[in-house]
Amino acid sequence: MQQPDLCMELLHRILPDLEIDHIEYPEAQKGISIDTDAKSVRLDVYVKDGKGTVYDIEMQVADTKELPKRARYYQSLIDLQLIDKGQAYKKLKPSYIIFICPFDAFGKGRHIYTFENTCREDRSILLGDGTTKIFLNTDSDLDDVSKELRAFLDYVAGKKPEDDFVKKLEKAVKEAKRNREWRHEYMTLLMRDQENMEKGMEKGILAMVSVLRDLGIPDKTIVQKIQEKFQFSKEDAERYI
Repeated sequence: MQQPDLCMELLHRILPDLEIDHIEYPEAQKGISIDTDAKSVRLDVYVKDGKGTVYDIEMQVADTKELPKRARYYQSLIDLQLIDKGQAYKKLKPSYIIFICPFDAFGKGRHIYTFENTCREDRSILLGDGTTKIFLNTDSDLDDVSKELRAFLDYVAGKKPEDDFVKKLEKAVKEAKRNREWRHEYMTLLMRDQENMEKGMEKGILAMVSVLRDLGIPDKTIVQKIQEKFQFSKEDAERYI
């Protein structure tokens, strides 16, 4: 995604009706933090085209059930970066927030969900605030996107479709894997994800212990259940008690 030609080709496949002549990278990964108490974010791919339109492209692996709210928060932070104090609101450029997911965030079986603000009483009336949020789903069998976009989504899903763009992506991925800096970053992210999973499991087991105790289940039985469910030793299971 840090290769402009590949990034622009992907945007063309997602947004075929837009004329994107070139893209600019204000920052490789744009970090946004308003103040010390506000939640900061780091956008995966933050680019602008020749007209100043902003595109934020995010890869989302886990279905956290919070993507709509996350998109809302990203949108608000991006807008704060687009105009300075005292500038007119008309200075705000159009923006697109795009999530690429290996799961169906809305459960309707579609490859793509595009959201713009419309009037509830008259769907033909667009708010016209210039914001668009797109959620792509690789886990679909519907014929609802172009064959070019379908080829990309299939590639993300682990398939190898015959497509020139996919071949370029595959080459770029192989080069990235050979890059020492990328390998280091990948391993760092992998360790962080592993730590987060372990923390999540710890909390889940403790919550289970609490519920079982509230139900009057003896500690001895709880230890046995933890051993069976998680293949823990008796000593490790007793630690949760």
